[in-house]
Amino acid sequence: MFIKSIRILSLLAVIASTLAFVPGAMAGPAACDTRVNNTFAKLLECVTLGGVREHQAAFQAIADANGGIRASGTPGYDASVQYVVNRMTAAGYNVTLNAFPFVYVPPAVLQQLTPISATYETGAFTGTGYGDVTAAVTAVDINLVPPRASNSGCEAADFAGFPAGNIALIQRGTCTFALKAQNAQAAGASAVIIFNQGNTPQREDLIVGTLLPFIASIPVVGGSFANGVALSQAGTTAHVRVDPAQDIIQYNVIAESKQGDPNNVVMAGAHLDSVQRGPGINDNGSGSAVLIEVAEQMAKVKPRNKVRFAWWGAEEAGLVGSTAYVNGLSAAELARITLYLNFDMVGSPNHVFFIYDGDDSDAQGAGPGPSGSAEIEKTFERYFNSVGVPFKGTDFSGRSDYGPFIANNIPSGGLFTGAEGIKTAQEVAIWGGVAGQQYDQCYHLACDTYANNNDYALDVNSDAIAYSVLQYAMNTADVNGQKGKGNFQLDPGNSGQHEETE
Repeated sequence: MFIKSIRILSLLAVIASTLAFVPGAMAGPAACDTRVNNTFAKLLECVTLGGVREHQAAFQAIADANGGIRASGTPGYDASVQYVVNRMTAAGYNVTLNAFPFVYVPPAVLQQLTPISATYETGAFTGTGYGDVTAAVTAVDINLVPPRASNSGCEAADFAGFPAGNIALIQRGTCTFALKAQNAQAAGASAVIIFNQGNTPQREDLIVGTLLPFIASIPVVGGSFANGVALSQAGTTAHVRVDPAQDIIQYNVIAESKQGDPNNVVMAGAHLDSVQRGPGINDNGSGSAVLIEVAEQMAKVKPRNKVRFAWWGAEEAGLVGSTAYVNGLSAAELARITLYLNFDMVGSPNHVFFIYDGDDSDAQGAGPGPSGSAEIEKTFERYFNSVGVPFKGTDFSGRSDYGPFIANNIPSGGLFTGAEGIKTAQEVAIWGGVAGQQYDQCYHLACDTYANNNDYALDVNSDAIAYSVLQYAMNTADVNGQKGKGNFQLDPGNSGQHEETE
C-alpha cells in the first residue's frame, strides 16, 4: 500500500479516544454483525446515526493529528484514504486505489512573532515568488485613520529609507497589487504583506489577488485589515512562507462488490478531501462517513448489480479526482455504469433536504440531467414521502463530483443539505432553523468540525442513501429497463419496505 500503515497505527489511539466520547457510537442491534441486510427494513435498522458519527469522529481525529486538515496533498488526506481502505478491505470489498496526477499548492504561512505571537489566515497572490522569510516588518506609507485613504506602495518614493531585507507591509488602495509588489521588490524587501484597506465593510477581510502580468521573485501574501493593524506595531517581526506548487500523485478509493452484474454497475460517491482551512467533517466527512456505514452494512448482501463505492480526492481543487477517474475509463467501461449517486454535505446544521433536480421540474438554473436522472430523483422522493419528510429540488450546478458523470451522459442524482447559501423564511417554516443564515456557517472554515452537524438531517439522509443504494443494487429497471429482483420493483404507491424472498 502506498500510504505508510504506521501512520494509521499512530492514529488508532487518537481515534479510539475520540470515539469514546461519541454518544451511541455503536451501530444497530447485535444481529447487524451477522445477518444479511437484503431488505430495506433490515438495512435501515442497521445503518445508524451512531455508526455514521463513528466515522466522522475518526476523520476528526485524523485531522487533529495532521494540522487540523484533510486536504488533498497533505498527510491528513493520506490518512483518510488509508482509513477508508482499511474499513472497506475488512468489510470484504474489492478495494483499489485509483491514482491521478495532482498539482498541490502548499498553504502560505503568515505569522507574527513579536511583539505578539499570532498566526493569521493568509494566501499567496497569483504571480508570487517563493521563499521562507523571517524578518522585521516595515510599514510602507499606510493609513489606519478613517477614512483610510491609501496609496501605500504605489510610488517608489514610498520606500525611501526602506531597510533592505525587511518584510514590506503595504495597504490596499489606489494602484494595482502588481505595482505595490514591484516597488517593494525593487526596494530590497524580502517579502510583501498586502493587507486590506479597511475603508469599507467590504474591505475588511483577508484580501488575496493577482500580481499578473508581473511575476515576483519574493513571496507576496495577503492579510485582513485587522491583521495589518497588528503587524504595523513597532517592533514587529514576522514569518512568511510561500512554497512552490508540487506535481504529485493522489488517489481515489474505489470499493466494489464481489458479486453483481459487471455490465450493470451502480456507483455511489462522496469526496473525501477537506479544504486547507479546516477538517471538513460536514464537507464532506458527512457524505464519506455515510458511504462507509452503508457499504459496511451491505457487505453481506448479494446484489443483482455490481455496486461500486467511490471516495474522491481533490474535489475541493476542482473535481480533480472524479474527473480523472471518469476520463480514464474506456467507452466500454463508461457504458457499464448505469447510474451515479452523489452525496456531498448531508448533515448541514441549518439544513434543507435538497434532492438533485434530475428532471428540472423547478425550471431553475441548469436543465435536466441525462435520461434516467429524473427517475433517480423520484427514488429519493419516494423515500422522503414514505417517512413524511419534506424535500426540495436543487440544481446540478456542476460544483460536486456528479459533474464528470453528467458530462458523459451517465444518469445521476443525490442529496445535499446546503453550503454557503442563505436559508429563507419560507424554508424555515418547513424545516426549522434560522432565516438569513448560511445552511452551514462553517462551510470551508476551521469550525467545520465534529460539532458542526445536525443529527436529525444526517440520520434521515443516511437512511435515504441506504435506501437508494440498495434499491439500485437490486433493480435499475426505472433507469435502464434492465430486469432486477422482483421485490425491488418500484411502486410509487408503496413505502419501499417490501421484504425480499428470492
